[in-house]
Amino acid sequence: MSEEEKNKNNPLHGIKLQDILEALVKHYGWKKLGQRIDIRCFLFDPTVNSSLKFLRKTPWARTKVEELYLEMVSKK
Repeated sequence: MSEEEKNKNNPLHGIKLQDILEALVKHYGWKKLGQRIDIRCFLFDPTVNSSLKFLRKTPWARTKVEELYLEMVSKK
């Protein structure tokens, strides 16, 4: 099975985590994003870089962010 076949049903394939985070921040803002996903790096002195570092090391948090992104995109 080729790599393309493996990823054809993955809606996040080819989308960078940074792009996902920036889209969420643009849509919700840091405060509302922190209310939707209770992660300290979204609530206290948030930056894209610090949030990316945390999300890359924390699979459960990354999953929540990706799920919220998919929910946001499906509503558009």
